[in-house]
Amino acid sequence: MTSNGNCKYSCATATETLEWIGAIIDFINPYSFFWESHVVNFLTHELWKAVDKEWIDCLKNEPVEYLVQIPSGFVQDHWPSSLKKFITTSSSLAFPREQADLEKVLPNMQVALLNAVITQGMNPKKKHEIEALAGVVNSVARDVETNTVIDVGAGQGYLAQVLSFEYQLSVIAVDSSSHHGTITDTRAQRIKKHYDARKHKSSRKMPKTVTCCVLSSDMLKGLLAEQDTHVDMCRSSVLLTGLHACGDLSVTMLRTFLESEQVKAVVSIGCCYNLLSEEEEETVDDDDLCGSGFGFPLSRGVKSSGVHLRRNARDLACQSADRWRGLGKDESLHNFEMHAFRAAFQMVLCKYFPETLTKSPTIGRQGKAFRRIITNNVEDRCSLFEKFSESAMHRLNLNNNKSIDFAGIWKEAEPFYEVIGAYWSLRAALGPVLETLILLDRLLFLQEQGVEAFMLPIFDPTLSPRNIALIATKNNKRL
Repeated sequence: MTSNGNCKYSCATATETLEWIGAIIDFINPYSFFWESHVVNFLTHELWKAVDKEWIDCLKNEPVEYLVQIPSGFVQDHWPSSLKKFITTSSSLAFPREQADLEKVLPNMQVALLNAVITQGMNPKKKHEIEALAGVVNSVARDVETNTVIDVGAGQGYLAQVLSFEYQLSVIAVDSSSHHGTITDTRAQRIKKHYDARKHKSSRKMPKTVTCCVLSSDMLKGLLAEQDTHVDMCRSSVLLTGLHACGDLSVTMLRTFLESEQVKAVVSIGCCYNLLSEEEEETVDDDDLCGSGFGFPLSRGVKSSGVHLRRNARDLACQSADRWRGLGKDESLHNFEMHAFRAAFQMVLCKYFPETLTKSPTIGRQGKAFRRIITNNVEDRCSLFEKFSESAMHRLNLNNNKSIDFAGIWKEAEPFYEVIGAYWSLRAALGPVLETLILLDRLLFLQEQGVEAFMLPIFDPTLSPRNIALIATKNNKRL
């Protein structure tokens, strides 16, 4: 049985948004042992002991196909009532992720079907994102009567080029990498030749590229002032957008929107919450319009609650319930096996390389290198764990000259192999709730300043997990 995840909350007003935020905080507080921890410490910190034993005993015998659906609200009738309540409540507090019918929500919404020339180099995920976001940006730009778009964190310029050539908008593509700017210019020149040949005398202009590492709203406002001489740049009317602008960059866009009269709209899709800076001081300055410069929390409402997420929780907010739900049996088993190996490798570090643990070691993804047909052969797992550990040690530049007893460590870890999948799934169920808290904080931040804003899932979440756009406008009668 799967919960539909019908959310009982609204965020149409600041009061409603704050009520939703309060419900989330009240719910997650008793489960801080989940979101403050990390699965790599599952064995070294005996994390399973913090979980209701009845939950663990129930789930460790469930098929892995069921476990990976728990973050999406899946429950079974025979599960303990407290477990079912935890899962269904998590699902009900998460912002709905199903892709919206954009043409019903936005005025004059039209999605241009992109040709093979302009989509060259895009994978299916990127093409899907660019098609939808470009249509949304065009709709909002027309709504606030601006023809100028600043694409922040533009990367290789895919969005900027579609907005320029398909929607005839004047676009400035800003990215910290000069290499990306060169690629953007080269692609744009090739695309313009195609459009010129098709339209003979094309009026479409290439996006302008600017190399700048945007670290604050002052820097972005300064960049806007410098670009006033750009052709067709309207001094009083600009739209800011960013496709998966990482960490604090999305927050910087929101601050700039509030601080600059020139910016009439913002369409922001955040990403990489783990890279957000976070304020841990509990003091709140009501006179501080745009906060102290930290990425979380932003709103006075969340600041006054005293909640702190920290790195592990923000990393958990990046998980994708929709993608896990689509995993098959073998992929699910492989996922849990990799988590078990990583947790057991933490035991290796703790015993043989304790100094390395102080550096929060990251070994990267090793899943593809260890894909295989899953068996129940314990000896086979032991051998694979040793290979996993040797690969991880190589990535950490650790010399294997200490006669490490991999077999002995795996013997200690193996009894908990069946439990880590249950623990991971329960912890992952909080991911969508934590992401919702971060996004609602951003929305409330705008609402507290009297701005009408809303959140809209504009991508298919199975293709693009970070699919929620935060859209805000000034002087917009419709909103």
